[in-house]
Amino acid sequence: MSILTRVTRQNPSTATLLTRHLSSAASKLHSSYTFKPPSSLTPEPQCPNSPPTKPNQKKSKPKYRPPSSLDPAGRKPVRSNDLPFDFRFSYTESSPKVRPIGLREPKYSPFGPGRLDRKWTGVCAPAVDPTVESLEGPEDPKLEEQRKMKREMIQGKPLNSDERKALISQFERSKTNRHVNLGRDGLTHNMLNVIHNHWKFAEAVRIKCMGVPTMDMKNICTQLEDKTFGKVIFRHGGTLILYRGRNYIPKKRSIVPLMLWKPHEPVYPRLIKTTIDGLSIQETKEMRKRGLAVPALTKLAKNGYYAFLVPMVRDAFLSCELVRIDCEGLERKDYKKIGCKLRDMVPCILVTFENEQVVVWRGKDYKPSKDGYFLKDRESFDDDNDDLNVAEEQQAI
Repeated sequence: MSILTRVTRQNPSTATLLTRHLSSAASKLHSSYTFKPPSSLTPEPQCPNSPPTKPNQKKSKPKYRPPSSLDPAGRKPVRSNDLPFDFRFSYTESSPKVRPIGLREPKYSPFGPGRLDRKWTGVCAPAVDPTVESLEGPEDPKLEEQRKMKREMIQGKPLNSDERKALISQFERSKTNRHVNLGRDGLTHNMLNVIHNHWKFAEAVRIKCMGVPTMDMKNICTQLEDKTFGKVIFRHGGTLILYRGRNYIPKKRSIVPLMLWKPHEPVYPRLIKTTIDGLSIQETKEMRKRGLAVPALTKLAKNGYYAFLVPMVRDAFLSCELVRIDCEGLERKDYKKIGCKLRDMVPCILVTFENEQVVVWRGKDYKPSKDGYFLKDRESFDDDNDDLNVAEEQQAI
């Protein structure tokens, strides 16, 4: 290039001839060898408005998209044949006998789209196909038999008194902090998976029950044993110890599909009617006024232990027809559940929920229940003391 500049300065005519000769030589090369320069050597002219491109500029990466649990791509629905029971949000606070009158939302499965091989009816995911069999009426006896057989297979030989005492002492509150809390929603579906995760590292798990579900501790023990296939070996107040069984293998346990959100509760019939059955409108108003003026039988604490409530109300009905329970500080849905449980377990008639009070009436033809008994505060579940426990229960009756 420096030679060409010198030639052009000395003799411009020879420079023009030289450039013509080079251009003709390049054209001959192109015609004989069909050579085309790469695009990198002849860049296209840029637009005047576009910003200049840097030679080593990297391409922009696509934006990060977090994995979604609702994305069914590459996933197969979980097979639930090993769990022969209907999937519900709460097993202790919902009853298959009570039929709702409506739904608050469409029938979206809380397990996510395409993640479960069962259909969601708005209340539960039944073990049987709802299009084939009707969900009304009693439960299929085959499902109950399957649960019983599976539980017996997992439990194996029952624990003797020494083994039971050793497990109980191992899971005392002073020796371990690992436990599961059972609150106002009762035994929920996702809690089954939590219990199985605890059973990976220990033979038993301590469960602390609080709030409204503790009104019926017998139902909690029954549902725990029925849904987890375990065994309650100790109960003191609201504290339980649930044993997993001799033949329990964590790697071969049944997979519990998780609920991704809490489904809305369906619409049930009203608990408090405009008029009480057998009374007029005026008599109903007077009874509600008298019920709110009656001295409170007890005041309930938030997240307390309420197993004493049913026998207290039964004893109070022997001397007075109206009973008031002070629920100040509790949420409205909590003392509504308390009233519903009292109606079914005592039994009695609900009068009002005004001013955070639960007022119940024993009815005109009240007869004390003879089939109930006072649930003991402590149960050891020893095989040696079964006859003694039965005798104590018969004396309490």
